[in-house]
Amino acid sequence: MNEGDYGLADSEWATAVRLWERTDAPKDSRTEIIEGIVTVSPPPAVSHHVIVGRIQRRLYSVIPEDWGIYQTQAIAVPSRRGMLIPDLLVMPVQEDPETDAYLPAALAELVVEVTSQSNARHDRVSKPAAYAAAGIPLYLLVDRWADGGPTITLYGEPRNDVYRVLKAGKFGDPIDLPEPFDLTLDTSDFPHR
Repeated sequence: MNEGDYGLADSEWATAVRLWERTDAPKDSRTEIIEGIVTVSPPPAVSHHVIVGRIQRRLYSVIPEDWGIYQTQAIAVPSRRGMLIPDLLVMPVQEDPETDAYLPAALAELVVEVTSQSNARHDRVSKPAAYAAAGIPLYLLVDRWADGGPTITLYGEPRNDVYRVLKAGKFGDPIDLPEPFDLTLDTSDFPHR
């Protein structure tokens, strides 16, 4: 795959992608490009994995057979200088991708981020702007570190780099995911921290 396939003509972006591809980060850490900066995040806590696992299990019951749910797939958002790895990525299976390293973010139907204390700002500000710019229809933010206690927010209807809040609540409140998912997520069993 050449850089032009993803609109990566900008040499600064291309340099960041090459650095991202060559970064030798510690095991289980997550290496992303966020707003043009290669960022390495430590492995998340066990409670983070529990929440991701519960959401993933529920999503498998409603997605089409030719879709997948991924926890470590990088997606490129060159217009926002982002190479992001959502906690969960739901998209049609790519039978013959041109690269195994990353895919265009525009292929995603839903991304889910669960905040960690060290990277909550990225999940609240930088990543939703990138996901909206890519046109990803739905963004689910599970914010364990929100002021006032853990929250869950579903964003949709992306326009430029902004989402509209479709539903927001605290842990324990159900969150309805619209079509094509048509699923009510029970958040009452999410660990708070």
